[in-house]
Amino acid sequence: MERNLKELISQMTLEEKAGMCSGLDFWHLKGVERLGIPSTTVSDGPHGLRKQDDKADHLGINDSIKAVCFPPAVLSACSFDRDLLETLGETVGDEAQATDLSVVLGPAVNIKRSPLCGRNFEYYSEDPYLAGESAAAFIKGVQSRHVGTSIKHFAANNQEFNRMSASSEVDERTMREIYLPAFETAVKKSQPYTVMCSYNKINGTYASENPWLLTKVLRDEWGFKGYVMSDWGAVNDRVEGLKAGLELEMPSSNGINDAEIVKAVQEGTLDEAILDRAVERILNIVFEYVDNRKEQPLTLKEDHEFAQHVAEESIVLLKNEEKVLPLEKNEKVAFIGGFVKNPRYQGGGSSHVNSFKVTSVWDALTEKENVIYAEGFSSETDVYDEKLAAEAIEAAKQVDKAVVFAGLPESFESEGYDRKHMHLPECQNKLIAEIVKAQPNTIVVLHNGAAVEMPWLKDVKGLVEAYLGGQAVGQAEANILYGNVNPSGKLAETLPIKLEDNPSYLNFGDGDKVEYSEGIFVGYRYYDKKKMEVAFPFGYGLSYTTFEYSNVKTDKDTLTEGETLQVSVDVTNTGDKFGKEIVQLYVADKTEAIRRPEKELKGFEKVALNPGETKRVTFTLDKRSFAWYNTDIHDWYAASGEYDILIAASSRDVRLTKTIQWESTQVLPLHLHLNTTVGELLSDERTKALGKELKDKMNAIFFGGSDGGTDESTDGDKAVSDDMGDAIAASIPIRNALSFGLYDKEELLKLLDELNKR
Repeated sequence: MERNLKELISQMTLEEKAGMCSGLDFWHLKGVERLGIPSTTVSDGPHGLRKQDDKADHLGINDSIKAVCFPPAVLSACSFDRDLLETLGETVGDEAQATDLSVVLGPAVNIKRSPLCGRNFEYYSEDPYLAGESAAAFIKGVQSRHVGTSIKHFAANNQEFNRMSASSEVDERTMREIYLPAFETAVKKSQPYTVMCSYNKINGTYASENPWLLTKVLRDEWGFKGYVMSDWGAVNDRVEGLKAGLELEMPSSNGINDAEIVKAVQEGTLDEAILDRAVERILNIVFEYVDNRKEQPLTLKEDHEFAQHVAEESIVLLKNEEKVLPLEKNEKVAFIGGFVKNPRYQGGGSSHVNSFKVTSVWDALTEKENVIYAEGFSSETDVYDEKLAAEAIEAAKQVDKAVVFAGLPESFESEGYDRKHMHLPECQNKLIAEIVKAQPNTIVVLHNGAAVEMPWLKDVKGLVEAYLGGQAVGQAEANILYGNVNPSGKLAETLPIKLEDNPSYLNFGDGDKVEYSEGIFVGYRYYDKKKMEVAFPFGYGLSYTTFEYSNVKTDKDTLTEGETLQVSVDVTNTGDKFGKEIVQLYVADKTEAIRRPEKELKGFEKVALNPGETKRVTFTLDKRSFAWYNTDIHDWYAASGEYDILIAASSRDVRLTKTIQWESTQVLPLHLHLNTTVGELLSDERTKALGKELKDKMNAIFFGGSDGGTDESTDGDKAVSDDMGDAIAASIPIRNALSFGLYDKEELLKLLDELNKR
């Protein structure tokens, strides 16, 4: 329906306009009945809807309607499958239409800086490219149903400790390369209807009143068209937030902050045009939903089956020695652990779904004559029960193989607090060690929202990472274990051996300021740079078949600004089973223009192959695929030189390499001053001549070397070789030329000024 929103807004009172900028209650936006503006409902929903029952408490923290809990992002990201995530979004959007929800509060794309973050189960990845592509696909799916999404939490919200007040201290390059790109990709590709700002401060300024974040970056640079809402209770100063670009405060402030807006307009400290603009942005989204409202049934049974499919496409097979998996129907198997009948399938907090059905792996077994069950340990406590343990060990002795279903109790990880360690409950570690002694063919299946330490890893023959698999996790696990489905998921995060290996270890979770001192070296960017041993690398995952890569080609060997690069490679299923392979493309900068990671993910594709089948996979790269964020120009920059295109099965398993040449036409401005080093002068063709002149003169003074004249001494007579002199001179500031009377100060400053104008 066509509407003149500006005309509609002109008919609203100042109080009504201010009221539109905050919630009616915990889950509803205000309407203006006399003007035909309805109240609409929002709901949590990154992996399933949490619409509050009308009879539930007004705070919205208790019972919600029955819905489907799909696999949370920690697992679905392991699918590396844009189409699957788009379909997941469509399914969530359909459920939202069926239950009359205008906006789903998700997806959550914050980077997994530390394994300890209590909310990691809601986040996709440690890698911003994977997180952004996953989010963009999900958003596209949801919004195809005219239901909004609210991508969150914007930005640098990577811990739960002091999340409402701590300041994330992040340098500009790190912010741009690690913590913003997932949001940027989603905004540019899929235009989420809303963006949810985070609780925390960023370099001392609350995200909710940060004009650089909410206006300059989000709107002016990225072209965001929707409205910004606060996380629940994230508003510090309502008027300053509105000025900065925060349109909607959630939940209701019971009129307190509405009155602040009215007062600010009346006193002239807030331009009413800013308020009108905010209301228009909110109404655009309200009517997008209202005008496309579709009455439809809630298809819980079908959606449960789809949740199972998502889990099957995402579960990661990490270890399979001696082909211990898949299990055979005629093998005697022991299923051990409390998670067998009581699986952990979602995280705690605001995203917790009231599932209409939960399928455990025990429920999923249609034939149990060759399977025995032993509880071994509770899924909810860390207590070593001698009787339960003894029964489990005895069961393991009586079978061909033992499968231990281990994981983290719900109390170990949740929104609102961070983990203190990476340990599984000690009762589980102890029992797994005992099971391995009794049964060498032991497999572990993990239910966890984030990485855990695995002291028994070398001793077990099989390992399956099911993470939190949604309400149909049991059927998915059974199909993977028995080979009905070939596992195809790969890790969306690195699994370190121990917590102390994590780059943020010394700077996570303390105090009012959180120093992001590891900079851009997060996840595999850190582990690969340090060549550090890990339990399992980013992008890793096994299959019941095998794949080979060959025939990598690029459509050009040299490219520059404005051009794209096509990279193609053949992938062949060399095994005897149907399978899916996730082909990963990384870029390695060989220019040494600045310190960068060894490699960075810049493309991925999931390809399905029958035995013996070959398919050609193609990637498209642009300048951004090669660039880093240059803080001198506050923009993306790729230095001229060589870049390696790496075709890989994981960050540690590079199969093919192709080198290309990038030729930059971008000229970086010079910022020469007296503390610029001679080495910096020598590195730029525009200043190389001055750098050489200074180097020679300073070497002559310091070491008695060449000053441009003839030196008849032999190499053996030199206290410092030419190479040594070059290395030493590289760190000498220009001002030293004044100290030794090599230049007049005014003369030198004039020369530097002339060079800066080039």
